Amino acid sequence: MAPRLPSRWHPIPHAVVGAALAVLTSAPLGLRPPQLWSGVRFGLAAAAPVALGVAVATALPQVREEMAERDLPDGPLRWLLLGIPLGTVWSEEAAFRAALGTVAAEAFEPRAGRLLQSAAFGLSHIADARSTGEHVVPTVLVTGLAGWVFGWLYERSGSLIAPMLAHLTVNEAGAVAALAVQNTHVRAISL
Repeated sequence: MAPRLPSRWHPIPHAVVGAALAVLTSAPLGLRPPQLWSGVRFGLAAAAPVALGVAVATALPQVREEMAERDLPDGPLRWLLLGIPLGTVWSEEAAFRAALGTVAAEAFEPRAGRLLQSAAFGLSHIADARSTGEHVVPTVLVTGLAGWVFGWLYERSGSLIAPMLAHLTVNEAGAVAALAVQNTHVRAISL
């Protein structure tokens, strides 16, 4: 997303902007049955391998070392329960998949629209990559690919719930793994 706001304000303005964009573009959200149930099915099917992948990756020593050194936000519960679901997942899915994806698909065609929104999603993470010291090009490529998959989930299921569940799993599983690794690392140092 655009300018970064102080962490105490981050979730609310981002969520409001995402919702406003979805409303202004008349993007179909698919939050009522039967699209809702389709979104839940697709979202859970995408979320399961993501959670397993994070668990497997966390077992790798290099990944654990990187997680142990990462700066995490203050207030982990606020981050996990508000920051990620509302400030990141809802706002990004409403803005990129629903609003931009809908407008781009109407202006071009669905495949080109998905490509455009996924490229914009990847590029929107440049500031995040720079602020965390990550390599910019791989970050843009990986998040762009994720945006393409999230767009496919949205189109295929007809519901924003599908990409939201997948996106939520990516972010929450990574956050929980990093918190667990850092907690274990701190206890090991204090022994």
